[in-house]
Amino acid sequence: MAEQKFPSETVDLPSEGRLYPEGHPCKDGKIEIKYMTAKEEDILTSQNLIKKGLVVDKLLDSLILTEGVKSDDLILGDKNAVMVAARILAYGPEYTCEVTNPKTGQQTTQTFNLAECPFKKLPEDVKENSFEITLPISKQKIKFSLLMGKDERLIEEELNASKKVGAVAPELTTRLRYLIKEVDGDNSQSTINAISQNILSRDSMYLREEIKKVTPDIIMEQEVDLGGESVTVDIPMTVGFFWPNA
Repeated sequence: MAEQKFPSETVDLPSEGRLYPEGHPCKDGKIEIKYMTAKEEDILTSQNLIKKGLVVDKLLDSLILTEGVKSDDLILGDKNAVMVAARILAYGPEYTCEVTNPKTGQQTTQTFNLAECPFKKLPEDVKENSFEITLPISKQKIKFSLLMGKDERLIEEELNASKKVGAVAPELTTRLRYLIKEVDGDNSQSTINAISQNILSRDSMYLREEIKKVTPDIIMEQEVDLGGESVTVDIPMTVGFFWPNA
């Protein structure tokens, strides 16, 4: 039986491919994904995958057609853009959900056009996923890399394990352990663990701001009219994002 061909689209990535090594399939800044079918809807309704928090990863892996690429292999911002593109191809760009007015705190129902969400792109001088800064207080030199899909999955697994034993989920320090690659030329895990736990608050804030500056992503916010006033609100990822009839 001949292999069945599904309609597909080529999706642009916020990173423009600049953060991937030479030879990576996404180095050209694009990825091919297919339209969702009943097979993918089976993934979306799998209670086992939902409970494990793996449903979106498995969905994207099923949709990505670019050879040699899984959701684990994508920079997080690129993965977010692919997720939005997959939703648009499956159900259209209109997304209706409840949002909170940031000025009054009141809830209101709004419909967003996901196709109008712009990209936050990389600074022009960024050529690879390796960055170096000097912390303002301790003066330590830090090398860091942006998180990949596989890093985010491992972080979530660690945080969930902490929650199961009743411990405070160490989200910030866990993320720093995965982001930081070197401290003053020392790339040993013990050194990285130590600074992740003991970095000064002002240095931590500076590091997080620098990471934010160089992180490509899709901007999930839009202006809406609330009570006759134009307000910019975040677009929340509710159950209706991939389950619009839920």
